[in-house]
Amino acid sequence: MLTKAVRIYGKNDLRLEEFELPPVGDDDILASVVSDCICMSSYKAAIQGTDHKRIPNDVSENPTIMGHEFSGEIIAVGKKWQNDFKAGQKYSIQPALNYKGSLDAPGYSYRYLGGNATYVIIPNEVMEMGCLLPFDGEAFFYASLAEPMSCIIGAFHASYHTTAGVYRHDMGIVPGGNMAILAGAGPMGLGAIDYIIHCDRKPGLLVVTDIDEARLKRASEVLTAEEAGKNGVKLVYRSNGDPKELLTLTGGRGYDDVFVYAPVKQIIELADCILGRDGCLNFFAGPADTSFSAAFNFYNVHYASTHIVGTSGGNTNDMLEALSMMEKGYIDPSVMITHIGGLDSVIDTTLNLPDIPGGKKLIYTGISLPLTAINDLDSIDDPFFQNLAGIVKKNNGLWNAEAEKYLLDMK
Repeated sequence: MLTKAVRIYGKNDLRLEEFELPPVGDDDILASVVSDCICMSSYKAAIQGTDHKRIPNDVSENPTIMGHEFSGEIIAVGKKWQNDFKAGQKYSIQPALNYKGSLDAPGYSYRYLGGNATYVIIPNEVMEMGCLLPFDGEAFFYASLAEPMSCIIGAFHASYHTTAGVYRHDMGIVPGGNMAILAGAGPMGLGAIDYIIHCDRKPGLLVVTDIDEARLKRASEVLTAEEAGKNGVKLVYRSNGDPKELLTLTGGRGYDDVFVYAPVKQIIELADCILGRDGCLNFFAGPADTSFSAAFNFYNVHYASTHIVGTSGGNTNDMLEALSMMEKGYIDPSVMITHIGGLDSVIDTTLNLPDIPGGKKLIYTGISLPLTAINDLDSIDDPFFQNLAGIVKKNNGLWNAEAEKYLLDMK
């Protein structure tokens, strides 16, 4: 079958090409790709090329397909997997396969499997590791967002607290405790707020800070204090990063859990300042600088049991939790999406991602469309996009299943 895909050949060398996929083997699955989200991890891979741990050394001769946050439909199933999967199923993929200890992952390491493609071959190891995940939700883009949501969920599961008098950690945030998300009005922060006010282990107080007033205002409109209150969480948005004010919101007790969503020295040090006894600082943001560091109060480490944890990605169980919550309508990660585009926009978007404002960039691989901000759809002098803008507007400005269907019908 002929596929069209964006492949990496080396540093800053991405190419959109058509080529033939190999025949489907007895232990393979042939699938279409409908949607993919472009991630900063893809940007890092694109600029690092073979210096990246997941990019094979021979990509100049055997290029691999980019994109790891993708979803589509299964087309044909090899004999080995016909009792487990069937044609027509929607799917998502957990890219962190960890197959036999290898770092190889879809979207980085595979010649015929990645999200920036129209059709792919899913090899045996993906199914063997339980990483091909059926999805019964209404829209493909939700399944594309399951991977970034799993990173968010994994971080919440990785936080921990101590148990007085015994050497045992209690995993997860403090139920009913005080939580802060600093620099939390970006796309991943919005996903985190949505998750934490709708999951089964919630704080009593959630304070979200950001220096960007416009982002903070939008966050308060799409994830409201009223909705949080219905779920037993007092949600407070603050643009002020003054530690005294943040501590006052806790009655001076401090925060049990503080999540840092930007790799900024001052934010980490602010987080350290507002930790309460046995407080856990969760460093969620991934820095590009290998020497990145910040000050941490070790007096409090010794006498107040403060501590730090970090994660890089989620596991398959985290992804299954994300898919299940989306299928049931508990969370709506469309709050993360600010742009849409077609396969022809992938190269420029990936290579310039840090300079493009907004949140998640959602790609529909079967269409041709320049990267377009959802807020700018109504400024395009075309009846199709005017209608699309109307669909988005009636959903509080958020991308949605009806908008996806309307856009895909353009094909």
